[in-house]
Amino acid sequence: MARRVKSVEQSIRETDEPAHRLKRDLSAWDLVVFGVGVIVGTGIFVLTGTQAATNAGPAVVISFLLAGLTCGLAALCYAELASSVPVAGSAYTFSYATLGELAAWVIGWDLLLELMLGAAVVARGWSAYLAQLLDLPTWMAGDAARPDLAAIAIVLVLGLLLVRGSKLSSRFTGVLVVVKVAVVLLVIVLGAMYVDTANWSPFVPPAEPAPEGEGGVLHQPIVQAFLGLEPTVFGAFGVVAAASVVFFAYIGFDIVATTAEESRNPQRDMPRGILGSLAVCTVLYMAVAAVLTGMVPYGELNTAAPLAEAFENIGITWAARLIALGAVAGITSVILVLMLGQTRVLFAMSRDHLLPPGLARVHPRFGTPWVITGVVTVGVAMLAGFVPLEALSELVSIGTLFAFVVVCLGVLVLRRTKPDLPRAFRTPGVPVIPVLGVAACVWLMINLPLDTWLRFLIWMAVGLVVYASYGRRRSRLVTGAPIGAASRQPPA
Repeated sequence: MARRVKSVEQSIRETDEPAHRLKRDLSAWDLVVFGVGVIVGTGIFVLTGTQAATNAGPAVVISFLLAGLTCGLAALCYAELASSVPVAGSAYTFSYATLGELAAWVIGWDLLLELMLGAAVVARGWSAYLAQLLDLPTWMAGDAARPDLAAIAIVLVLGLLLVRGSKLSSRFTGVLVVVKVAVVLLVIVLGAMYVDTANWSPFVPPAEPAPEGEGGVLHQPIVQAFLGLEPTVFGAFGVVAAASVVFFAYIGFDIVATTAEESRNPQRDMPRGILGSLAVCTVLYMAVAAVLTGMVPYGELNTAAPLAEAFENIGITWAARLIALGAVAGITSVILVLMLGQTRVLFAMSRDHLLPPGLARVHPRFGTPWVITGVVTVGVAMLAGFVPLEALSELVSIGTLFAFVVVCLGVLVLRRTKPDLPRAFRTPGVPVIPVLGVAACVWLMINLPLDTWLRFLIWMAVGLVVYASYGRRRSRLVTGAPIGAASRQPPA
């Protein structure tokens, strides 16, 4: 089968189809708010402490820098593609225009895993924080609740908000972003007054053998398993291993690219939104990590709520309460933007008839893909309410890293196949920056456990079966059907 590539020009033309035209009303500021809204969440409120205690010590600051730089390499590539191909779907759409339909399907299926599972995991975390903040009964919210009624409720409310429009969602997210950034700044400013520099020594704790884990060989990082290395924590390897984990805290800047079709001036605003949100969050993360490990010895930070407990340990209980409130606000915006990104990716896939085209219908009043939003809302609500997802959360990281690899490769391919394509933003240092982006992402991927790789490969295999049985024959590149029309399966 010849490689089917959907041209950039065709992708852009389809955004003007009347029945499937999304409303363009997002500014550069809205995009930065979306980015910060989804990035600053569970990562800064949980992972900072746990990774300092178990992998990196005070050098978790460097771990956040390494993860941020890796994301920065991918972000430069996202910025070029999003400003050149301002179409809903992010990495899926970019792959269709550069690597072909099969690669686009693979990345779309991968993003389905990343975004829907990520939203469900975060919704359960939101429920746990809310239960702690309001002393809710265990049958209603928190880790033990089955079903988790609070998680289901927040997903349904945010789904209705998404149907009403991305501008309204942006305003709501903006309020939440102000609250949680204010709380993060409070942590930095107030915590800096209680820093004991002795807690930063040694900054990089000496390497030591890793404790025996319950996961056995399957829970070893894949690079250790294949090279036969002795598992260790702390030291230089611990700092890199922590970077692979805290990478989860940066997931979200790529979601900005999924809203390209709703941006007023995507050629100018997409790079600003993507790079601006990532830069803001990298600075905040590193500052929080430095303050937290300076306030409390790193060995005491292995807790689900390290920021709040750090302030309780030094007797500032009112600040701990405010931090819990900021966590609830922060995680709410993460759920919202992850669901927004998921709907835009599936909207693009449905518009291409790789999924049922009826899902791509746009609401006549609100200008949003209301059918696919409803499907995503129900799916995330069911996952968050009934499925224990803690063991699967690492799948979100590997799925995101895989998407980043494809986007970095996409820049190289599009530069070769479409050298004259107007590019409002050009990734500097091509081909060095994209190649470094691929290498950095692959390195973080091979520092994830073997069992995560096995689950990821199984999910990808299921996706290939779905594509072979449905999308391959019904694709609009095969049938030539207009957007929204039912594609007929061609004869074998």
